[in-house]
Amino acid sequence: MKADVIVVGGGLGGLSCARDLARAGTDVVVLEARARVGGRVEGMAFDDGRVLQMGGELIGTVHHAYRALAAELGLGIVPSFTAEPGEDGYDMLDGTHIGEGWLSEEDTAALARLDAAILEIARNLDPADPWSHPDAARLDHLSVGALLRSLEPTWLAYRLCEASALSAAHGTIERGSVLAWARAAASVGGVLSNDYGQWENLKVEGGSSMLVDALEAAVAGRIRYSAPVASIHVGAPCTVTLVSGEVLHADAVVCALPAGPLRRVGITGLSDARLRSLHRQRAAMASKAVTVLDGPVWRRTGWNGLAVSEHEIGGFWVQGEGALSTLLGPEKQGHIAAAPPGTLTQALIDSLERLCGPVEPQAVIWRHWGTDPYTLGYVAIWEPGDLMGVGPLHGTHEPPFYVAGSDHWAAGYMEGAVRTGRDAACAILGQPRPSLYVE
Repeated sequence: MKADVIVVGGGLGGLSCARDLARAGTDVVVLEARARVGGRVEGMAFDDGRVLQMGGELIGTVHHAYRALAAELGLGIVPSFTAEPGEDGYDMLDGTHIGEGWLSEEDTAALARLDAAILEIARNLDPADPWSHPDAARLDHLSVGALLRSLEPTWLAYRLCEASALSAAHGTIERGSVLAWARAAASVGGVLSNDYGQWENLKVEGGSSMLVDALEAAVAGRIRYSAPVASIHVGAPCTVTLVSGEVLHADAVVCALPAGPLRRVGITGLSDARLRSLHRQRAAMASKAVTVLDGPVWRRTGWNGLAVSEHEIGGFWVQGEGALSTLLGPEKQGHIAAAPPGTLTQALIDSLERLCGPVEPQAVIWRHWGTDPYTLGYVAIWEPGDLMGVGPLHGTHEPPFYVAGSDHWAAGYMEGAVRTGRDAACAILGQPRPSLYVE
């Protein structure tokens, strides 16, 4: 079989790219390993008709590419958990709290110093070329935890910063690059990712899986399901070999696989430098749980459903009127792997009950994205030294080989997937590259 372009991977990046190519009249084929598209965006129909979001869920006002695509597809954007009434929750090892009254002025001042320090770095950082920063190497090898410790935080401020990072599946602050955190802020015009009022204040009406459904419909007939790829040869033409042994040819290939599964695909014909850069990336070994409830039980204690935790479970946020989402990041994976049946779910319920009292969930549903063979992770993470290791080839194309997906940009993983998918289509079509951010 021969096509103009083969897109390997049917997540948001691959689907966004394929849609734009198809609209331009390109003969494009999408190869998806699963029997469904969407990758780490997955809607699951619950017994009562609700569609639960088991993967990517939230966007913000700073995520322009995603919102623009949703508008083109006729999808509505509505407020997220940030519109929920009440105060934040804190499930700490030495006590559970609703609201910030337990924090001292010194605690909040210490956290503000860290935010200010990272934003100051971001102000002088080109997100498309962080390697050009005069202090790039030092900042990349400096952990966020080390930066915070240099600012003489209170012990409680340090604990809260660490719990917040773990609850967002970012990984421990001691393994997070300052340059990477600053780059993420610079990529959206100077807003830190912990500013949920701008990074996570929105969602697609009906759930993020609605965007996947619309993209799937837009490229109907061009998707090969249950077609995992074994190898890619970059040449004239390019050759893609499926695990089944079937061989396909194309003038160009778009690789939209996550960092982990990509390392399992044999790639030839690509420069050593580009391949090393691709293989140097990594993703957080995270899991997600959705707790289905009869209603907004969190409101009975004045809690808004958003919490961070120092316990086994990473925290919560409101997904819908009767559903809470939870992430467990890379530091929790050993606990997950060793947990006897049922204890992980019980730990989640225990944490929830400490915050809002007795509950009887209808269900607690898990997705272990870190061990899923077609994801091997959840969001891209940048440990100290990773950005310098990946280098300036990050996110770039080597025609006829193009890249797309959340790993290749810094501003939220669904935003990154859409932005890079559409960028790859523009590069193939010879159109101007879209701006990195607007407004």
